[in-house]
Amino acid sequence: MSDVPDGSYERGSMPPALARPYSWTDGRTQPTVDIAIEARVLTTRAGRDMTPRLTSALWTVTQLCFQPRSVAEIGAYLAVPLGVAKVLVADLVAEGLVNVEATLAHDADDAERRELIERVLSGLRATK
Repeated sequence: MSDVPDGSYERGSMPPALARPYSWTDGRTQPTVDIAIEARVLTTRAGRDMTPRLTSALWTVTQLCFQPRSVAEIGAYLAVPLGVAKVLVADLVAEGLVNVEATLAHDADDAERRELIERVLSGLRATK
């Protein structure tokens, strides 16, 4: 691990989380609905009206998604594995607190898939 005996942390590392990410999902690793990592998530009116719970990962996701964010962005922001982010988003979808916009249909052709990859690459380059 990155911690050293004096309690400090190596440069660039994060201190260990107080709660393991999978405890946020009760150990579940599979979402109840299939969600692509590039899918855009947007908070619904019900999610905007949700009572603030500063220690809740679900509340944090609803706050993040006032503006559309991908599932991958949510996972990165929370510093959790994508599986955890997907489960959290699926839970919020089930409660009607967020909507998920698919980026590709299941029957998308190669040109549509290539266009998506180009958009993702362009977005990655813009964040450098």
